[in-house]
Amino acid sequence: MSQGSGRDREFGDYYAARGAAVRATAFLLCGDWHLAQDLTQTVFVRLYRAWPRIGRRDTIEHYVRRTLLRVFLDERRRPWRRERPSVELADHGGAAPADHADDRMILRQALAAVPARQRAVLVLRYWEDLSVEQVADLLGCSTGNVKSQSARALDKLRAVLGDEAAESGPLAHSQPGGPGKTTGGPGETRSAQHG
Repeated sequence: MSQGSGRDREFGDYYAARGAAVRATAFLLCGDWHLAQDLTQTVFVRLYRAWPRIGRRDTIEHYVRRTLLRVFLDERRRPWRRERPSVELADHGGAAPADHADDRMILRQALAAVPARQRAVLVLRYWEDLSVEQVADLLGCSTGNVKSQSARALDKLRAVLGDEAAESGPLAHSQPGGPGKTTGGPGETRSAQHG
């Protein structure tokens, strides 16, 4: 067996194991399945080219996440790709939708209204479950910047979703000062003291 075919098999195995997850993350970043597929394809082409230089599994994951973010942010800078989000959410009369699919669609629409870099922070922190330090490393910024971007993004989501949706919906557990106050993200939750 040649060294090239072994490399191709390893790469193919990695793609089979992680391709769908990378595409899902790309979709959360861009909100368009077709663009998510394009982003995923670009990431895996770049990964294939770099495959001989990348050794360990954790290094591969880091490379894939960083490349996905760079490709996504670069794509957003192209004039013909600039999205103009409009938030037209259905009025549910304050009641939470019964179907989880409705919740997901509403949340995706609200996520599209968040600026690209803030959306990237939210996806990495709460979808990929990365620490503040890991997100800062991927984005090439300080941990304070990640925290402030995260707070601004959550505020934007709450504003788009409205107070009632934020209190009863998917953001209820991440509101500053609310029940089960989240101070820094997954794994860093502290209970609010009630007096």
